[in-house]
Amino acid sequence: MAKRSFMKSRTQAKPRTFFIVAGIILVCLILAITGLRIPIPGKSEYLQLHSVSQIRFGIDIVGGVDAVFAPKDYEGVPTATDLAAARSIIELRMDNLSILDRDVTVDETNGRIIVRYPWKSDETDFDPAKALDELGEMALLTFKEPDGTVVLTGADVVKSAAVFDQNNQPAVSLEFKPEGAARFAEATARLINQPITISMDETEISAPVVRTAIEDGNAIISDIGSVEKAIALAEKINAGALPFALEAISSSSISPTMGIGALNVMTLAGLVAFILICLFMLLYYRLPGFIACWSLLGQVVGILLAISIPQQTLTLQGIAGVILSIGMGVDANVIISERIKEELREGASLTVALTNGFDRALSSVIDGNVTVAIAAIVLMIFGSGSMLSFGYSLLVGVILNGLTGVVASRVMIGSLSQFKPLRNPWLYGARRVKANV
Repeated sequence: MAKRSFMKSRTQAKPRTFFIVAGIILVCLILAITGLRIPIPGKSEYLQLHSVSQIRFGIDIVGGVDAVFAPKDYEGVPTATDLAAARSIIELRMDNLSILDRDVTVDETNGRIIVRYPWKSDETDFDPAKALDELGEMALLTFKEPDGTVVLTGADVVKSAAVFDQNNQPAVSLEFKPEGAARFAEATARLINQPITISMDETEISAPVVRTAIEDGNAIISDIGSVEKAIALAEKINAGALPFALEAISSSSISPTMGIGALNVMTLAGLVAFILICLFMLLYYRLPGFIACWSLLGQVVGILLAISIPQQTLTLQGIAGVILSIGMGVDANVIISERIKEELREGASLTVALTNGFDRALSSVIDGNVTVAIAAIVLMIFGSGSMLSFGYSLLVGVILNGLTGVVASRVMIGSLSQFKPLRNPWLYGARRVKANV
C-alpha cells in the first residue's frame, strides 16, 4: 500500500485552501443569482453577465415567434435547392446567436420558409415583428462593378470574418465558392485601382478598391478603421449570404406548451433533489459527503453560469443534459468516498486512505467522463438546434465534474484533513475511532 503523503500527492492542500475554494464557489453562486454589469473603459457601454433568472428558455417554456419568410422581388417559385440553402444559412445564423430551440421548415410548394424560435430572456414587449430584428438582415448581398454590373451575390460567399491584415490592422476576410471565385478573379483582373461595391439590396455597406487580381477565392478588405467596424461588416456579409433576399410576410406569437408554471415546478424539484442528495451524502459519507456537497454546488452553479452568461438557449433537452451531468457528478463523489472508506476499513492510515481513495477512483471517474464528453462533442459538431443545446450542457457539466468532483474535492478534503479535530477516521467512514497516523 502506498505510503506517500496525501498533501504532497499531485495537489497541495494548505489549511486555508478549503476556505478559498468555498469562497470562490459562493462568489459564483452570488453572481449566478444577481448577475453583473461591468463598465467598459472609455465607453458608456457595459459588459452584461446575465444571471440565472435571465436564462433564455425554449419555446415550450416561454413561447416565442412564428414568422413566414418569402423571397423578395423574386419572379416565380424558388427551387428546392435554393430554399434548402436559405434554410441552412438561417439555421447557421441562429446557431451563432445561440438560438438553439427553433424549428425552420421549408414550404417548397409556395416557396416559403417558416421559422419558429423563443423570445429573448429580457423580452418585455413580446412584439413578433420587433423580435425578428434579432435574426438580422435578410437582404440580398451583391458585389457590383462601378457601372452597376453584378459580379457576385451572397450565394457565392462561403464565409466572412473579422481578421488582422499583414500590417496588423483590422480587416475582413472573404472566402468564395469555386464558381464565384472564378468570376471574382476575372473581375478583379479588369478592375485594378477601381472599387467593387458591396451592397445589401440597394444600401452600400462597403466599397473596397481592387489592388491586385484575386485568383484563389480568398480576399481581404483592408482599411476598415476599427475592430468594431470589421466585425460589423463581416456580420453583415454573413447575414447576406442568401441565394435571394427574404422578407417576413407574416409573424405571430407562439404560446408555451408548458409555461412558467412548469419551469417553477422543475426548479422546485431540482432544489428538493439537491437538498436530499446532500443530506444523503452528509449522513452516509460524513466529511467526504460534506465536501461532495460543495463540489456539487460548484458544478451546478458553473453549469448555470455557462448557460446564462453567453445566453445559450436552455431547452428541455438541455435540461436533460444538465441533470445527466449532475448525476455523473454525484456518481464521481460516491466512488471516491467509497474508496476512502475501503482503505480505512483495510487498516490504512488517514493520509494513505485519502491518497489511495482518490488515486484508485480516478480511472473510473475519468473513463465515464471521457466517453460522455466524446459523445457530447460529436453532438455539438454534427448537431444543431436542441441537439446542440443538449450537447453543450452535457459537455460543460462533464468538464465541471472533473474540475469540482475530482480536483476541487481533493484540494478541499486535503485542506480539512490538516485540522486535528477533523482527522478522526470515523468522519471519513471508518468504524473505528482512533486513527493510526
